This record gives sequence, structure tokens and C-alpha cells, in this order.
Amino acid sequence: MVHVGSSAWRAQQARQLLDFALRSVADVGGFGWLDDAGVIDQTKPRELWITCRMTHVAAIGTLLGHPGCRAALDHGVAGLTGVFRDQRDGGWYTALDWAGRPADDTKAAYPHAFVILASASAVAAGVDAARPVLDEALATSSAHFWDADHAMVVEQWDRAFAQLDPYRGVNAVMHTTEAYLAAADVLSGLGDPAADRWRGRALAMLDRVINQQARANRWRIPEHFDTNWRPLLDFNRDRPADPFRPYGATIGHELEWARLCLQAAAAVPGAPNWLTEAAVRLYQRGLGDGWAVDGADGFVYTTDWDGTPVVHQRMHWVVAEAIATSAALAKAGLADTSADLQRWWDYADTYLIDHDLGSWHHELDRHNQPAATVWQGKPDVYHAIQACLLPDLPSTPAIVPALAATAPASLAGPTS
Repeated sequence: MVHVGSSAWRAQQARQLLDFALRSVADVGGFGWLDDAGVIDQTKPRELWITCRMTHVAAIGTLLGHPGCRAALDHGVAGLTGVFRDQRDGGWYTALDWAGRPADDTKAAYPHAFVILASASAVAAGVDAARPVLDEALATSSAHFWDADHAMVVEQWDRAFAQLDPYRGVNAVMHTTEAYLAAADVLSGLGDPAADRWRGRALAMLDRVINQQARANRWRIPEHFDTNWRPLLDFNRDRPADPFRPYGATIGHELEWARLCLQAAAAVPGAPNWLTEAAVRLYQRGLGDGWAVDGADGFVYTTDWDGTPVVHQRMHWVVAEAIATSAALAKAGLADTSADLQRWWDYADTYLIDHDLGSWHHELDRHNQPAATVWQGKPDVYHAIQACLLPDLPSTPAIVPALAATAPASLAGPTS
């Protein structure tokens, strides 16, 4: 019997996740939002962030030799060069309807970060057509989203990049940090000296968000800011369960930022020592505030600024990030997290993994029963598949270039 959380068990789980993800390929371009049974839900538009994440996942599957993933990867790149790209004003639409019209024509930093990640991953997986997408995505990010005065990224423009929303958000900053680090790894592999610029910007964002803001706030990360990057600690207090802009401290982001700190510490020459300190502190804060604090196992979604739970729902991606960060801390020699890793995998196997319909339940209630208050369906395997693979990979380079160099043979081959 294969032990839960072992390499062989995680390899099987990765193959199952890839099979589920491939159902999201939309014939009209990009990828659709999957429901609980893995059927595209056409009541929801085709989201740019889903198309990009699934392109990234298809790059992972391609390097693992998983059937159907190379075709899905080419399909994703075609969507970024075609239907999602705004030929008039540049950049990429946030969402498309099923007739091919923009359902949301704003230009937002969050999905644009995933254009960078998806195209970087596609380049690393050998798709030549993705290099121009990566170059354009980085140029767009630099021209329209990078706020050089504050070393952060702004949130959202109108279609023409003429009117900028006053809101500033750390979720977009976090995923831009992730994307810049991945792009830098891919560019380094191509001998492009621009790689250092993107690592430098990633480190600058980490410094502002974590070394300054989180450190000053007892390692609870302020998520929302005004135009001048002043924290808005009461933002969305009346909508605390927002999927992208929840009120308060977000437990999963404490864990995710911790992993990015460790990735940057390994990737940036002469990286400052505070990165590893911050990773440990953020991990401790996330576990202390989030895990089993309301009478049942699982991470609460958010807390108030004193650590009191606000939204008790459990999100699948938080456990996935706990797994990835636990493994990264162990690899860095910063903590023995073996017990934590086993706890997270046992929890995922018991409550999150849908052994009947596939993939992971995206949300559970405080009693660990499937729920849909924040997330409906199963639109995303990005966090879960990375949790399956990252424990076997170094902290740098990013996951797809790492797989390009070291793709474990045990994960390739036909599904069972």
C-alpha cells in the first residue's frame, strides 16, 4: 500500500490532477472554469488567470510526459497570442465571454502576473512561440504596472491603460513576485542578462511587503492599501469572505510569502539574511493563527489583526501552500517539518481530495464539509499540483525550469 504523502503517492496524485485539469480546455480558446464534476461551467466567463494557470500546469505536465499536456500547452499559448490579447490597446483582457467578447476588458496586475508565469513556463517547456509572449508580458508589466517610486505594482487600469484604479493590493504584488522570479530563472537559462532586473524587483517587493510591513505588524501581512501605499486595515470589513480581497490577515498568504522568501533567498546572489528569518516567522504566524484554532483541524481563511478568526472556511490552496512551505523550510535546514508535512497530507487526503469526482474540494466549512461560500466548483489545480511536486525539487529555480532539468521519471507515463 502506498503511504499517504510519499513520493509515489504524490506522483499518483499529480497524474490525477493533470487528468482533471485537461478537462478545462475550451475549444473556443483558453480554459474554462470547472465545476465539481470537472465539467466546464459556461455560466462563468473564461478568466485570464485560469487560462494562465492551466497553461502553467500544462507546462508541468508536458515535462512529466503526461498524455495530452503538450497539446493543452500549445492551446494555452495560442490563447495568449490570440483571443485574450488586446490587439488595439495592448495587454490581455481579464475575462472573455463564450462568444469571444471581453466580459471584463480591464487590465489588472493579478492576471497579468500569470501571463508572465504561464509564458515563462511554456518557454521552459520548449514552446518557441511563448518567448514573444514572455517578452511582451514583461514589457507590459514594466510599462504599466511597476511603481518604481514604491517598488511595488499597481492594481488595475481601464482597457486603454488611461485610468488607474486607486486601490493597491498585495495579492497582485505577491503573484508578480512569483512571476518575476520564474521569468528570471528562464531568462538566466537563455543567457539573458535582464534576469537580474526581475530578481531585483522581486526582492524589492519582498522587502517592502514582508521586511517592512509584515515585520511591523507582528508578521500579519496588510493586504490592502491606498494610492500612496498606506495600509487600509479595515478594507472590506463588510465583505470579509471576498475570494481575492478579504478583510484582515490571510493565513494562506503568510505561508505563500514564506515560500517566496525562501525561493528568493536561494535565487538572488547575496540575498539578505532577513529572508530566511521572515520565512520562519511567517510560517509560525500562519500555523499559530490559522491551524485548528476553532475546534477542528484545518486552516481558517482569515483572521483579525489580533489573530482572532474572521472567516472560518477552509481553502484547499492554503493547505497546498503549507505543504510547499513546510518542505522548503526543511530543505533550507531551517526547521524539521516532517510532522507538519504528514499532518497536512493526511488532512488533504481525508477532507480535501475528492476521491469520487477528482481534484480537490476548493472550500470546506468549519466542520470540514464541502462548501461554496467563497469558491464554487474546482477551477484550479495550480496550488495542489505544485504541492505534489515541490517537495522533490530545489527551492530554485522555479518549478517548471527545475522540472526541465530534473523531471522525475516516476511521475511520467500513463495514468492509472
